[in-house]
Amino acid sequence: MFIECVTVMDLPEEAYFAQIPALKSLEQLTFDRPITFFMGENGSGKSTLLEAIAVQMGFNPEGGSINFNFSTRDTHASLDRHIRISKGYERPKDSFFLRGESYYNVSSYLEEIYRGEKGRQLMEKVYGGVPHERSHGQAFLNLITQRFRGQGLYILDEPEVALSPQNQLVVMVKLYELAQSGSQFLIATHSPILSRLPNARIYEFSDQIKQVNYQETQSYRITQLLMEQPEQLLHHLFRD
Repeated sequence: MFIECVTVMDLPEEAYFAQIPALKSLEQLTFDRPITFFMGENGSGKSTLLEAIAVQMGFNPEGGSINFNFSTRDTHASLDRHIRISKGYERPKDSFFLRGESYYNVSSYLEEIYRGEKGRQLMEKVYGGVPHERSHGQAFLNLITQRFRGQGLYILDEPEVALSPQNQLVVMVKLYELAQSGSQFLIATHSPILSRLPNARIYEFSDQIKQVNYQETQSYRITQLLMEQPEQLLHHLFRD
């Protein structure tokens, strides 16, 4: 693994992330499989930890490749100053940090650095087109299926936000192929589709960070209830 474990050190009591139960109780998290999912409720700390790992690895907080150097807003948490990452002996040949919430800013930066006709041709080749000339979902899909080259470290924060269920299945296949050929993925998600990837490690964030199997995740259990007992669930939600 390119990233083997993360150790948390001396969280400042006044920091908001030190009040998040899952992060407050965390000492060390290991990564022993090519694909690791962070799952849990909104505000449970999964994206905060994912961002800290990305920044500690040298990524721009807003996303992109290692060499992306831009900033629209300095809003990232300072958790990266309080973690230590143990790396494997191999180094990734490719890398990308994808954030659903800030990919528009990454797209704008791409169009700025790839100006002119040659730049457009390069974006067509590498990114499957000019991102702002594609739908949000198509730009996401093109990025993952065409830009991710393999033997890389890919950190994805809720990649499902722009993807239809069908395209999530397309992405599943691509992630599986890349993982089989030496890539490592850290993914924060709510998706019961993506998180079904075979042989993935799943950590669920709640009061603590727990290793769980797919059927134990909240996303799976709620989806299962909706599909198998819809009347019971709807009655519970909308009862007088």
